[in-house]
Formats: sequence, structure tokens, C-alpha cells
Amino acid sequence: MASQQDIKRRIRSVRNTRKVTKAMELVSGAKLRRAQLRIEALRPFADAMAELIGEAAGRTRLQGQPLLDQRPEPKAVAILLLTGDRGLAGGFNASAIRRALDEARSAQAAGLEVRWLVVGRKGAGTLRFRGLTVEQAWTGFTDRPTYADAEAIAYRVVELFGSGEVDRVVMVYNAFRSALSQHITADVLLPLAAPEIREKSPREIALEGLLLFEPEADEMLATLLPTAVETAVFRALLESAASEHGARMSAMRSASDNASGIIDGLTLAMNRARQAEITQEILEVVAGADALQ
Repeated sequence: MASQQDIKRRIRSVRNTRKVTKAMELVSGAKLRRAQLRIEALRPFADAMAELIGEAAGRTRLQGQPLLDQRPEPKAVAILLLTGDRGLAGGFNASAIRRALDEARSAQAAGLEVRWLVVGRKGAGTLRFRGLTVEQAWTGFTDRPTYADAEAIAYRVVELFGSGEVDRVVMVYNAFRSALSQHITADVLLPLAAPEIREKSPREIALEGLLLFEPEADEMLATLLPTAVETAVFRALLESAASEHGARMSAMRSASDNASGIIDGLTLAMNRARQAEITQEILEVVAGADALQ
């Protein structure tokens, strides 16, 4: 049995750890509230952007828009993996990496070349540890991304797709549902081919009412599509940031609760050790008194 001093040292160590996890839980909670407000503010804009693109796409010929180009025989796919720069967030990073690797295996089974683009140090480090080549990594902003970060990422994926180096771009990230729930999502970022983007019949246009486009719909669509990619990437970055803070807050709360349980168990063990020592001392005193008689 461990001595009282050993148990006291362990209790002191666990208490110090609990202080750290409590502080991290509070910090993550504050960051989560800010991140949640940002994603809730962006979602209506992103939805309106998709609706506007769908309306404009129904008024023009889609063949002249390279970002909508559905290539019948794809040869390469780029996987854009969104993770965090730090750990201690439960299964946040591991779940996204696992889903991205599943997507890569499916693509390779279909005979496609896989190219890796990664946001976050954890994802980049894990893939490199597995011997995979990370073509480009963006780090240092995952807890509070800006639109400029999304622009840089979108510019690179549009460049790869537009040049024909890849025929599809898949974005893997944690979509935010609540502080306790994150959903792993794998979206086809390029080509843009949402069901809303389709050519409409004259009868449908007449029934829905006409929107006047200035400039023409095809010119507007050429400008809107790159912006739509940037918006989709920015939305995913915000979703991932909010998910990371929520996952870290939950993980730190669980760690604090576990530390409290360990402290209770160690306190009970220390009390038993003290009782055993007292009992032993009493027995020694009694034995000594008997020996003197």
C-alpha cells in the first residue's frame, strides 16, 4: 500500500491538472460563444448566395462556366482536410482525419490520384507521419479564421481545378451542430454542382417571376462562382472552429470530472492508509505494554 505522503503528492498533482483543465474549459467556452455567433451570422449569407447562383444559373448556359465543369472521366482528386492547430479536443481531429483517409481510399480504389491540401497542424502532421505528401498546408488560424484565409485556400483549389490538375475537390471538416455535437462532413467543393444550379424552362421562370440581372446573368455568374467557393470554404472554416472549441470544452469538462473522481478515490485511500497506520501504532503500544508486564 502506498504511504500517506505518496498519496498526498498524487492528490496535489491531480488537483493542479484539474485547475488547468478547468481553465481550458472556460477559455474554450468563451471562444465557442464567439465562434457560434460568427457561423450563425454567415449561414444566411451563404444560403442566399447559393440561391442567387441557382437563379443566375437558370438564366444562362452553364457550359461556359469552368467551375461548373462536370468531367466525365476524372483522373485526380484533391482532398481539402480541415483540422485544428492544437490537440486536447477529444476526437475532433482524429474523426476528420479518419474520414479524409476513407475518402482517399475510395478515390484510389476508383483509380484516382489523390492530392492532399490540409488546414491545421494536427492534420498535416498526422498525414506526414503516415508517409503521405501534403502538397500545401495552412496553419496558425484555425481557432479564429478570417475571410482572407478562406480566400487564400479557395484561390489554390480553384487554380488546381481550373488548370486541370485535379478533376474534383472534396472538403472534409467538422460541421457544428451544438457544443456537444459535431458532424463529420465530406462535401464536393468543386465542381460546383448543387441541385439548385440547373437550367430552368421558360415556364418555370415565368411562374417564379423574373429577376433583372445587371450585368447579364452569365457575366454575374462568372463573378459569383469564385466568391461562392470562397464563401463555402469560409463557412467550413467557421464550422470547424466552432466544432473545435465545443469539442475541447467537452473534453476538458470530462477531464475535470475524471480528475475529481480520482481525487475522491485517492482521498479515500489516504484515509484508509492513515487508519492503518494508527491501528499499527496502537498495536505496537499494546504489544510494548504487554512486554513490560
